[in-house]
Amino acid sequence: MAADNSNAEQRFALIKENLAEFLNEEIIKKVVDEGGHPKIYWGTATTGRPHCGYLVPAIKMAQFLAAGCELTVLLADIHGFLDNLKAPLELVMHRAEFYRYTISTLLGAVGVSTEKLKIVLGSSYQKSAEYVMDVYKMASIISEHDAKKAGAEIVKQTDNAPLSGLLYPILQVLDEQYLDVDAQFGGVDQRKLFIAAKEWLPKLGYKERAHLMNPMVPGLHGGKMSSSDPDSKIDLLDSPETVAKKIKKAHAAPQVTEDNGLLAFIEYVLLPASGLRGKKEFKVERERDGLETLVYEDIEKIREDYKNDILTPQLIKPAITRDLNALLAPIQEAFKNNKEWQEIAEKAYPPPPKKEKKVKNKGTRYPGGGKPEEKALPMRTNGDAPAEATEAAPSAQ
Repeated sequence: MAADNSNAEQRFALIKENLAEFLNEEIIKKVVDEGGHPKIYWGTATTGRPHCGYLVPAIKMAQFLAAGCELTVLLADIHGFLDNLKAPLELVMHRAEFYRYTISTLLGAVGVSTEKLKIVLGSSYQKSAEYVMDVYKMASIISEHDAKKAGAEIVKQTDNAPLSGLLYPILQVLDEQYLDVDAQFGGVDQRKLFIAAKEWLPKLGYKERAHLMNPMVPGLHGGKMSSSDPDSKIDLLDSPETVAKKIKKAHAAPQVTEDNGLLAFIEYVLLPASGLRGKKEFKVERERDGLETLVYEDIEKIREDYKNDILTPQLIKPAITRDLNALLAPIQEAFKNNKEWQEIAEKAYPPPPKKEKKVKNKGTRYPGGGKPEEKALPMRTNGDAPAEATEAAPSAQ
């Protein structure tokens, strides 16, 4: 039965908004036009600690939920281990639990219903006999060259890479079938793998899926936001003061809109997040300059004013800080009130062990003084032979 045309168009427009590319979009459009609920999955390897870079796919997934899609988040614990041992196996399960708490809370923070959200652990089905047999089947028909090509942008590349890196793309392709979805969502860095999925699945008799891709969004310093570089990312649990400090340090050249991490964050996080909460807008206050507040409803006008120097880095940084802290507040409140989540955080990302400071033996400290004087040997009180010498002093470093 066909759905109301205007409603179907609005839903499909929300699904497509801000995507860099959409392969086989007719698969999703057909489901929407018939009044159905497209089934979409997004997977993430449970390795590095989630940071504000995760808000980009999270806001897009929130839009999928708002458009009536059934959303599956795959916590790819086995993938995380296969990708050149990014995390020790014993940490993977703790990190998967940390991701579960973080992602569900993050999606709820923007005000969308999570009724159609399902979070699945990869190991809950990827060790089944049927799945493993399909891995063997696919491994028998996919060349080493094609497997490397499919994972080139997402699997860590080294001169002597482990065999596990070749399995990674095979598992991700099979996940589309075993999660029973209509589409997979990811970044454009996964395009080669998505193209492979279109070719590989039919070889096992499985249907082809659609693929939705987000653009790669620059971080605060113009490059990729990385969990391993504390200066390039903002942790979801950073205090408002820390958030303000990091955004203040963000690189943004005046009047330059290309590779501008601040403008990208407004476009892909703050504007769509405000739309999900009821009104799509971004406000820039100029009270300090005695000027009226600027209110934007689309990124094009923001870019235009930035190019013309109406908007400056000094003006937009406080506005981004305000809106980001408002977005993070419910996540941090939930973490503060959840002891179990806090305990999982300690286990998943334990603080690094403190390095012991080595003390150098500086000898007598007098030039030409030679070796430190040896301590006198203690004598036994019973008149027997002298006691054994004490441990020799360590040599100079």
